[in-house]
Amino acid sequence: MSDFLKSISYIFHPLFMPLLGSTFFFSKSPRYLPVEIIEEKLFSIGLLTIILPILLYLLLKTLKKVHSVNLPTTKERILPLALNCVIIFLVIERILPKNELLELYCFFIGILLSTLACLILAILQFKISIHMIAAGGVLMFIIGTSIHYQININGSIMLMCVISGLIATSRLHMRAHNNIELLIGFFIGIIPQIILLNYWL
Repeated sequence: MSDFLKSISYIFHPLFMPLLGSTFFFSKSPRYLPVEIIEEKLFSIGLLTIILPILLYLLLKTLKKVHSVNLPTTKERILPLALNCVIIFLVIERILPKNELLELYCFFIGILLSTLACLILAILQFKISIHMIAAGGVLMFIIGTSIHYQININGSIMLMCVISGLIATSRLHMRAHNNIELLIGFFIGIIPQIILLNYWL
């Protein structure tokens, strides 16, 4: 059970969640888009939100700016979070222009706002769960997609709720966060997505 809970933190790492949300959107959206365009968008999102941050992390570790992939201290989190804000901004500007895919555009604006909030809190030396920020953001985006297209995806919503619970349990089991840090992280992920629903629902 211990190994299973630890694996949850890696399987549903925050780096994978933007791609997960984007893949879900393309799989459920009734809007027609050529397969080539979908593949191009997902590849670009994966490249910028997964591969690039990993390479930057390795660079920061080489420069001794970070010491662990878990970024256990608020000081270690500041530079990676700032770089991630730049990466998300690039995704918004270069891959998901507002006039093409408004839903995903707003999803990534929400991610950017949540990341900025997490960065500000890290500067103020308050640590929250980035895992729960990501889980909360994806969960709210899935709910928004269901409302927007008026489709029954209760199974997907329930699955994401279960995943969010497993992530929280995993972080507690690993003693990476306490209950307050998990709860605040979850709401920091959800709230920007709720606010942005007004622009695409």
